[in-house]
Amino acid sequence: MRFAGDTFDAIVRDFSWDLPELYNIGVACCDDWAVREPGRVALRRWRDDGPMAETTYGELAELSDRLANGLSRLGASAGDRVAIVLPQRLETVAAHLAIYKSAMIAVPLARLFQPEALEYRLARAGVSIVVTDADGAAKIRLIRERLPELRHVVVIGDGANAAETGFDDLVASTSAGFTAAVTTPDTPALIIFTSGTTGPPKGALHGHRVVIGHLPGLMTHHEFMPQPGDMAWTPADWAWAGGLLNILLPCLMLGVPVVYGGLDRFDPEKAFRLMSEAGVRNAFIPPTALRLMRTVEAPARRFALTLRTVGSGGESLGAATHEWAQRELGLRVNEFYGQTECNLVLSCFGAAGVMKAGSIGKAVPGHDVAVIDDSGGVCPSGVRGEVAISRPDPVMFLGYWRDEAATAKKYRGDWLLTGDQAVVDAEGYYQFVGRDDDIINVAGYRVGPGEIEDSLITHPAVRLAAAVGKPDALKGEIVKAYVVLAPGHEASAALADDIRRHVKARLAANIYPREVEFVDDIPLTTTGKVIRRLFRDKAKAESLSA
Repeated sequence: MRFAGDTFDAIVRDFSWDLPELYNIGVACCDDWAVREPGRVALRRWRDDGPMAETTYGELAELSDRLANGLSRLGASAGDRVAIVLPQRLETVAAHLAIYKSAMIAVPLARLFQPEALEYRLARAGVSIVVTDADGAAKIRLIRERLPELRHVVVIGDGANAAETGFDDLVASTSAGFTAAVTTPDTPALIIFTSGTTGPPKGALHGHRVVIGHLPGLMTHHEFMPQPGDMAWTPADWAWAGGLLNILLPCLMLGVPVVYGGLDRFDPEKAFRLMSEAGVRNAFIPPTALRLMRTVEAPARRFALTLRTVGSGGESLGAATHEWAQRELGLRVNEFYGQTECNLVLSCFGAAGVMKAGSIGKAVPGHDVAVIDDSGGVCPSGVRGEVAISRPDPVMFLGYWRDEAATAKKYRGDWLLTGDQAVVDAEGYYQFVGRDDDIINVAGYRVGPGEIEDSLITHPAVRLAAAVGKPDALKGEIVKAYVVLAPGHEASAALADDIRRHVKARLAANIYPREVEFVDDIPLTTTGKVIRRLFRDKAKAESLSA
């Protein structure tokens, strides 16, 4: 798939979906390349204490074939759910490909999940096999007796006990040849659990077509990818739709090498080192990570960066970070928008002239997006409403796993509801406001937390911030800010006053934080989003006890 034309209007006009009758993620993202160019580099592992290691498509095909045969030997078959609880590493990619080639269903889970969170998701998906490492195996041992459907735990390295299966032994004992199952674009392939910011996580079930569905969005914010020399990287966990579907799988399908490793915990200084030493040309960096990278002094002077494109999404990025990237990195950040159920449907596209301050871009070619009202009607330009996507759409989920009621509630007619508020202008640009439940109502004036948080982090003492509405008898709600201080600053009443004045001077007299509370940490979802629900609950409890 490639875009025809070099202007956005021409691309949209000439774009059409071409879904094949048969399609398999594992074949398209690995085996097809292994047949044509077995020596082509698929993955590059970066280490901060050693040389780079490369994996070719031929090597990746053999490893995933052996694992596919191993999963079959363990009794797994088409439709079985296989969980992957691993960081970014070679075996993670092999596990995904083996599962797809076997017509099983992958259930990627964040390695940072604690036993209770793992138990909920493993049980909800009815997982029969888990592929993990020693850390993940230790957590699963604590809950395994409460997971009757879990038959096997495959452990990488030396951490397997007598009741578990060693990954290396399993792949060493199987043959390298494997015939991939015949699958269609709609064959179930992947369950990604929603982040759970507004209730219990739900399993979004996607078909094999989900990778094809991501390609227009990828080629939009990475500006006509693939280009010669492209090399992709993201610090986002591959268990999240952002890491897996915004970078890993579509880049492998396009033949763009993917860099991984070296960042068990995000370190902004080390992130610049990685991009420099690995030759990263295309990066997806979530807003929180980009804000942390702003704290690194003179990155362009200190690191030999070769970045061509940077995309960001998941939350609103904010003008200050855009300006920093333009000034320090010499490039524009293409913001994009989507969610687990239907990802990469709005995007900026600087190379095609789609870029406007405060906007998350226009509808990506191939996707019918609108802002709608409560009755399902399309809102006029300038009127706030809910972002919705029309079905059918190749990137749209098949439904929530074994939850028909929740799936039905996700739609209003043929519109998939996102729960996100936005305004679209006369030129088709979308301005993100916030989730329905994040909106702060101050004396009838509704404001999203993003613009307040963007203003907060421009204060030199603020490292990270979360803004929520706190119930107030007079105004309905007031804005309360929870602030993590930057190094070298100490909490004080005087500093809180200064932060309040800072925001008030930049936004408006009615939406600055009336209260500022200093905290040691701001909890994030595994996707890097602020869990504002925790702060809303805290602010509400404070109000009730006052």
